[in-house]
Amino acid sequence: MKKRLITVLLLASLTAACVPTPTEVPIPDSPSISPITTGLPTEALPAMPYAPQPGDANLSRENIFIDEMGLLIRESYPPQVSLSISGNLPTPCHALRAEINAPDAENKINLNVYSVVDPNMLCAQMLKPFQENIGLETYPPGHYTVWVNGELAGEYDT
Repeated sequence: MKKRLITVLLLASLTAACVPTPTEVPIPDSPSISPITTGLPTEALPAMPYAPQPGDANLSRENIFIDEMGLLIRESYPPQVSLSISGNLPTPCHALRAEINAPDAENKINLNVYSVVDPNMLCAQMLKPFQENIGLETYPPGHYTVWVNGELAGEYDT
């Protein structure tokens, strides 16, 4: 009988040791504010990373090699359109640039996509693949064609 009582007490103490002890969570003095409910950001959105930069005048402008391009049209009002483009830069030292011109009288949107590089920089002579989505502006209702470096990339209606 004594052995049974000792075994029961031993099992009870082992079981109690495995149960986590409750911890108290401190309640803050002031309510916390979620970043989601604080409103819109007050800072301006960053510019397109592949837009021409002020220091580009000191760099050499070179061509890129385009493998694929097409338009991505999001179903929204007004439609959000971006150019999806993939290809290769001449070397890893080249940076992608894109100039987007406003639509002309025929609603042609011309983009000049190229690369820039410091001519004095030594760089491995190998291609650097890229894939980017370049957002286009919202334009008045109409039929638009998008041209990249003189080639038709696609067309869309707003």
